[in-house]
Parts: sequence; structure tokens; C-alpha cells
Amino acid sequence: MQQSENQPADIEIALWRYSENEGNWNRWMQSLSSHERDRAAAYRFERDRASFIAGRYLLRQLLSLQTGISPGKVPLSPDRHGKLRLESGDRLQFSLANTDGLVAVAVASGCDHVGIDCERADIEIEEAAVDSYCSAEERRWLMELPARERARTAIALWTLKESHLKALGVGLREDPRNIAFSWKDGIPVMVDGGDCDRRWHHRLVESGSQHVVALAACAQSGLPGISTNLFQNDSIPSE
Repeated sequence: MQQSENQPADIEIALWRYSENEGNWNRWMQSLSSHERDRAAAYRFERDRASFIAGRYLLRQLLSLQTGISPGKVPLSPDRHGKLRLESGDRLQFSLANTDGLVAVAVASGCDHVGIDCERADIEIEEAAVDSYCSAEERRWLMELPARERARTAIALWTLKESHLKALGVGLREDPRNIAFSWKDGIPVMVDGGDCDRRWHHRLVESGSQHVVALAACAQSGLPGISTNLFQNDSIPSE
């Protein structure tokens, strides 16, 4: 399904708290490519294998709905930086993240870039790690917050930065300290020397679980329409 150049930007986010029961893997694997099945088999730890399989399964299910191509035949290939792309020329943008039992996928039409990231809300981030990805201004701001709020905000900043870098397709080849955020009316805003690129939009997404989920999108037409759905029982995502 080819996207129109003038189509309004729209983003569908699907969140899946999947089961790590090995009995489901064979069914999910049927939707993966032969290369993906080989990659899954190469994982040493079952937890990592389940995470990979679930992520690719959900991504292919969503792209199948958008393109009309059966999940196992959706033509995916990595670019030179390893970011997955559709080979079919379809202008859909997409991003995949998974962590500790949660898969998050964002599929966008009418956007130049999209990225999504998720992390456990209760992970502990050491001060040295915060220094490695937060700007000086962000670190000053964090230190002014109560301890409990500081920890959650530090995780939010990391997921926001990671989602932005994933949208660009550069990962940690770019220094995350160069991407700084502030909050305006409760919404994260990317800042750079007091200004920001108005094409970029960032949001923290309600996950309904103990996870922080962040979205980054670049769209020429303003804020994209964003819908968030839970993927349940291997069915089409529903609100």
C-alpha cells in the first residue's frame, strides 16, 4: 500500500506484554523470515530469544496489516546502520523496542522519521551513567528534583534520547548529551541552545505497566495523530 505524499502524518503504537512461555514460540516463528528464525536459534539465553521472536512477530503483524503482505513475506532489510527498512518502496516508517517482557512497535505514515524506546520504570541508573547521557543543564535539573521523581525522570530522559537516536537511525554513534530536553506544559520538548526543530515531536506514552515508553517523530505537517493500542492474545491491536 503506497503512501500519498500529502497524506496527514499518523502513528500507530502497539504495546505487547508477551508471555515467555516456550510453547508460543513455534507459532510466532511461523511469521518470521528464515533469516530471523536462524537468528532466534542462535541466542544463548531463552529470555533473549523470546524477546527477539516476540518483537519481530509483532512488527510483521502490524506491517502486514498496513501493506496487505502476509507477515512472513513482508520484505525487511537493514540499512548500512542496521536500521530495518521495507524493501518494497512503501513510505511507511517504523521502529521496534523491547525490554523485560514488553514489546513496543510504532508504525508511521506521513513521517520522515519515527523511533520508539522502552525501559523498566524501576531500573536503577548510577550517577556516572546519568552523566554519560544527560547534558549539564539536565543534570542540574535532575538534582533539584525529589529522589523518587529524579529516578523516574532520569529513565524518561534516557528513553526519550534513545527513541530520538533510533528515529535518526544512528543509535549511540551520536552522543546523547547533544540531545537535550525540557518539559513544557508536561510535554517533553527537545532544546538546543534555547531553540528546537519544530518538525520533531516527542511524547512519553502511557504503557499500562511498569515501563517507560518514549516516542520520537519528525513530520513536516505538524503533530501526527497518535493512537496507542494493546496487543492481546495474538490478535489485531485494539483500544
